Amino acid sequence: MKKKIRILIVDDSALVRDILSEHFSKDPELEVVGTAADPYQARDILVIEKPDVMTLDIDMPRMDGITFLKRFMRVIPTPTIIVSSLTEKNKRLTMNALEAGAVDVVSKPKSGLVDSLPLMMTDLIRKVKMAATVNISKIQRNSGENIQKPDNLGMQPLDKFTDRVIAIGSSTGGTEALARILPVFPAFCPGIVIVQHMPADYTASLADRLDRLSQMTVKEAQNGDRVITGQILIAPGGKQHMKVQRYGGQYRINLVDGDPVSSHRPSVDVLFQSVAKAAGKNAVAALLTGMGKDGAKGLLEIRHAGGRTFVQDERTSVVWGMPKVAWQMNAAEAMVSLEKIPRTIIKAIKQSMDN
Repeated sequence: MKKKIRILIVDDSALVRDILSEHFSKDPELEVVGTAADPYQARDILVIEKPDVMTLDIDMPRMDGITFLKRFMRVIPTPTIIVSSLTEKNKRLTMNALEAGAVDVVSKPKSGLVDSLPLMMTDLIRKVKMAATVNISKIQRNSGENIQKPDNLGMQPLDKFTDRVIAIGSSTGGTEALARILPVFPAFCPGIVIVQHMPADYTASLADRLDRLSQMTVKEAQNGDRVITGQILIAPGGKQHMKVQRYGGQYRINLVDGDPVSSHRPSVDVLFQSVAKAAGKNAVAALLTGMGKDGAKGLLEIRHAGGRTFVQDERTSVVWGMPKVAWQMNAAEAMVSLEKIPRTIIKAIKQSMDN
């Protein structure tokens, strides 16, 4: 008999705890081993029960979720999913929680909690099952990786990069992977387009955080934005797909409606497929850590179009799902550790310019 995934629910709302417990208990693969109204209660349950996964609210009495994660993640490492309401304060705190070691985030409904909260349970249950497969030590280890800033490999600020596009896709563990590698790219690097799986309304906060860290400008993409040297565009979470389209000598962002692709919206596959069509041999793409298979087909299309393609290796991936599928499909020319991704991409750009 398959072992059930044991869950601890931490939320100051008794109603939320009851709803989560009820819906988790309906799934034969899940078992709720405890609920806590604050981090102090959660700490005691963690020590005794040692759950496989914890769901954690951000804004709680006595101790906030961020402080709790920072204090106890190293002592009792537990894959944690943030379940938070969409206030501006909580969106900023959620970015801090991901930095502190949380593996994913699910948004609480803005209104009508009793009626709306059950609707988010499909997504939450999927993420709980994913989190149970995460080796939390990889998040802690990757945070200590020494990612060297590459030299410019012969690239100068006056070089013309207008026909080059760098595309990156990531999911679980990707927010911190991006925070590690994006600051390495020089300010005059070719334009970068990114799909990172996140709920709606969180990617703007992610972009703001990455902008503070990076030499390039980072912003949440808007319809019609140009893909230009020195700028990184992140697809808005949860609402539309993001495509790159060529108009004469320019690349522009096209945000389009549509059903989820590879179970996601925005989808890495949709972005990569558009990059293959628009940029072809002038594209360089990397598929990073994440659960599932989104991005694998699109990466293969970029490779078939003559672009350079890479995947993150298993050792440094929080979840080696998306990169693994792409590798098995022969969609990538090389498997690269996280710390070597920036240098590998820049080197590929330089080689494409020399050919």
